[in-house]
Amino acid sequence: MKQIAFALALTMSALPAHAQEADEGFDLMEEGAKLLLRGLMTEMEPALRELEDFADEVGPAMKLLADEMGPALAELMAQIDDIRNYEPPEVLPNGDIIIRRRPDAPEFEPGAEIEL
Repeated sequence: MKQIAFALALTMSALPAHAQEADEGFDLMEEGAKLLLRGLMTEMEPALRELEDFADEVGPAMKLLADEMGPALAELMAQIDDIRNYEPPEVLPNGDIIIRRRPDAPEFEPGAEIEL
């Protein structure tokens, strides 16, 4: 009986130490993850700043492009049924651009709904 009580006492005394070690392990893992993320943010900060500067430079040009090309693209899209039914654009030597319909595309129906 004394042996069982001793084994039980020994086991019970080891449980808090084991739990404390587990908590310390999680704390160390959490701290390591924080350090890793801080390091990544430090490394990425210059690239993110450059991307932000690029967006500031290109933003007005993209807005102008959308304002000027938007209506033309809307008109073009109204004349075709599904962009997947067309070959990539071909530029001729004289500068003309031809967009051919794929040979395996279904019959063109003006005003038909596009299937996505």
